[in-house]
Amino acid sequence: MRVLVVDDEVGLVRALRRGLTAEGFAVDAAPDGDTGLAMALDGEYDVLVVDVMLPRRNGYDVVAALRAQDVWTPVLMLSAKDGEHDVADGLDVGADDYLTKPFSFVVLVARLRALVRRPVAPRPATLRAGEITLDPSSREVTRDGQVVTLTVRETALLEYLLRHAGRVVGKIELLDHVFDTGGEDANVVEVYVGYLRRKLGRDAVVTVRGAGYRVGTA
Repeated sequence: MRVLVVDDEVGLVRALRRGLTAEGFAVDAAPDGDTGLAMALDGEYDVLVVDVMLPRRNGYDVVAALRAQDVWTPVLMLSAKDGEHDVADGLDVGADDYLTKPFSFVVLVARLRALVRRPVAPRPATLRAGEITLDPSSREVTRDGQVVTLTVRETALLEYLLRHAGRVVGKIELLDHVFDTGGEDANVVEVYVGYLRRKLGRDAVVTVRGAGYRVGTA
């Protein structure tokens, strides 16, 4: 398995190279974000280890740029920051896992192996169906390039539908995953679908009679 380590801490990179090589990985390294991005785009890697704080281009930007170019190589982010928002930021831009420094090398290896075992599938940072887009990180929604203001619940409903754009989503599933109130009247789904249609257009959400809803502009 080939891994690219993007980190400017020389001592850490040396230790990771030594340890990962002993675990059977072929290791390449990049000292800054621009070099790491270029290597990740050009090389065929099984997994990437990317630090957040990098010279020239930070780790968030590296991952976002990779995902924007449809490169779905699994990414484990490293950071000295341990705030929950830092972790969320990393995952929102398209990273697959996150470790804070200092970390256990044994845990690092286990997580890398777990990432390599997962099927590689597109996980775009920006969700899109036709002319509708949603950025899960900023929560910004647009239609035809124009920003549309949605409530928190409306955004959550749209996000779920976009993440499952390839199929019809039933009312009960939406109640469980979006509204989190299984006892709530299922009509609440119809109400919020109506809100989305008023703000995004009648074709934004299509009703599939007897089955549920799907994003209509996909």
